Amino acid sequence: MVKDVDATLSALADPTRRRIVELLRVRPRRAGELAAAFDMSAPAVSRHLKVLRRSGLVTGGGVDDDARLRIYELRQEPFTALQAWLDQVQAFWADQLGAFREHVESRTKGTAD
Repeated sequence: MVKDVDATLSALADPTRRRIVELLRVRPRRAGELAAAFDMSAPAVSRHLKVLRRSGLVTGGGVDDDARLRIYELRQEPFTALQAWLDQVQAFWADQLGAFREHVESRTKGTAD
């Protein structure tokens, strides 16, 4: 699972790729449509899509020999794995903060007596 989360975080580290994910959240789109949303060349957007595909965040179906006609859409599984990992981290911090609060409250009670 950690390897999958690493790939997801690595792919999402780039703001262009995060913007592509935001666009695909609304609906599946063709590569050409995604390229039109950015101030960059179609090959540059294609490289970002390749990273997103390799990380498993998106799939591209359609015509294999012409990337412009491929329809890209988000895959749920990597985002579910990322959310599970984030939930674990959040639970750790919630436990830590709870323990700290108990410690402070016990010390405060001890000085109030």
